[in-house]
Amino acid sequence: MPLSRRLFLTALAASTAQAGRWTHFRSNSPGAVPDNPRLPEIWSTTKNVAWKTPIPGKGWSSPIVWDDQIFLNTAISSTGDEQPPGGFYAGGESLPIPTYEYTWSVYSIDFATGKTRWETAIHRGVPKVPRHRKNTYASETPATDGERIYAHIGDLGTYCLDMNGKILWSKLWPGVETRYGYGTASSPIVHEGRLYIQNDNEQQSYLLALDKLTGKEIWRVDRDEPTTWATPYVWRNQKRTEIVTSGRNKVRSYDLDGKLLWEIRGMSGISLPTPFSVGELLYVTSGFHVTPTRPVYAVRPGASGDITPAAGTTSNEYLAWSLPQGGPYHPTPVLYDGRLYILFDRGFFTCHDAVTGEEVYGKRRIETGSGNFTSSPWAYNGKIFCLSESGDTYVIKAGPDFKVLGKNSLNEMCMATPALADSSLIIRTYGHLYRVAQTKA
Repeated sequence: MPLSRRLFLTALAASTAQAGRWTHFRSNSPGAVPDNPRLPEIWSTTKNVAWKTPIPGKGWSSPIVWDDQIFLNTAISSTGDEQPPGGFYAGGESLPIPTYEYTWSVYSIDFATGKTRWETAIHRGVPKVPRHRKNTYASETPATDGERIYAHIGDLGTYCLDMNGKILWSKLWPGVETRYGYGTASSPIVHEGRLYIQNDNEQQSYLLALDKLTGKEIWRVDRDEPTTWATPYVWRNQKRTEIVTSGRNKVRSYDLDGKLLWEIRGMSGISLPTPFSVGELLYVTSGFHVTPTRPVYAVRPGASGDITPAAGTTSNEYLAWSLPQGGPYHPTPVLYDGRLYILFDRGFFTCHDAVTGEEVYGKRRIETGSGNFTSSPWAYNGKIFCLSESGDTYVIKAGPDFKVLGKNSLNEMCMATPALADSSLIIRTYGHLYRVAQTKA
């Protein structure tokens, strides 16, 4: 096996060493986990379902896992259950500010049984700002360090709870103007003693570090960025640890004290996918479909200053390779067995060599009529899994040849990215949470 391939597999195993833990959005994973014959590959609303539990309210917060508990956020309307308004292409964009009250809550679900262990209401009130029809008032994914849960709503507040649901501290944030009233969605990241929060908006964007025990602000840096929805990434490489942020104007990396390390110009008009790393490379993408620049960047450690490639080039000392028009709009790509797989929100799929950027195959349509995709893909056991907004998970063969192997349907709207833990797949649909696992006949 080539050295580069072994490095990738080693990194994959290390990123998911705690098999029962998925601590924040994508959980420091490239979207893939080590192969495991116990992981489910076929499911439906009844097949290989360990349990299914209703989740009240509305929220695209992805689930996270710590041992025997699953956590997620939701926003419950006082007017009762709301019907899904449809995805991005279902007509219209921003919805008006509601005039009625919501209750924002954090749920703990028992991993084994699917029963609610506890529910903590973290805030009640009328929303201060509007939302995109595809967004919700609880789209940010919580984070945990195994001692506390950090629930964050970008234009509402950040709340620290203990593992039994008691609120330990909170910080309220003002409502901010976002692009066209789309709302917020960037999730928090906890690293060592700090909680990192990125809030890019139309008034004053910033990246800040909070003391995770007290909520006290340690530092804040202003950012020259319009609204961004990408989650920051803590990149631990062989040279240093840095905080990588994606934006509409630039990719920027900061040290743990908020000092700017390096930046790349030339992103697309909207930035959503989250940066991630495998082996020696960091991957950052951006792909708003109506802008001509939709890049993918593969960055080497140790960069400083502006590392934007010169006109007519795609690499330099610290940029291993780049694609000027290869980035996805919503889903974060998945890296599996040395190949970078990119899922486009309108149902197309590409594959590139992750080390060189060379195209393995170009755009392939997953299936005519597959609909749109918001959730990020994941991989294991030689397969890539892509969850559509309609609740259909397409199973695609990993490797140099594109082939759709099957489709697993839950018949319910899905936009949250699933979690992987303890040989199980945790999927949030519009109204339910599933634990999908191999079950006896």
